[in-house]
Amino acid sequence: MIRVTIYRRSNKNVFAFELSGHAESGPVGHDLVCAAVSAVSFGSVNAVIKLCEIEPIIDQGGEGGYLYVELPDDLASNTLTRATTLLEGMVVSLETIARDYGQYITISEK
Repeated sequence: MIRVTIYRRSNKNVFAFELSGHAESGPVGHDLVCAAVSAVSFGSVNAVIKLCEIEPIIDQGGEGGYLYVELPDDLASNTLTRATTLLEGMVVSLETIARDYGQYITISEK
């Protein structure tokens, strides 16, 4: 099971997310749920890096099933708005995956 945790500030803006686990919805190398979650999350992080011109705090590792990404604290207001909008888009995409494949992915917020 892939576990997604979305971290929000008191103003409801996403400032970090964490992914852990494996979907195991198919054979290794052919797991469509894992591929979808990976594409959405890595694509969103790459978009934040390129379009917002920032380097988020990134921790990944373990058995390949772990990713933590956090926005830096000292972002200008317009950069923060763009970065959080991109992360909100990621959340919507992950929720869409969870709607159809909920037995392989859970999403929670803190």
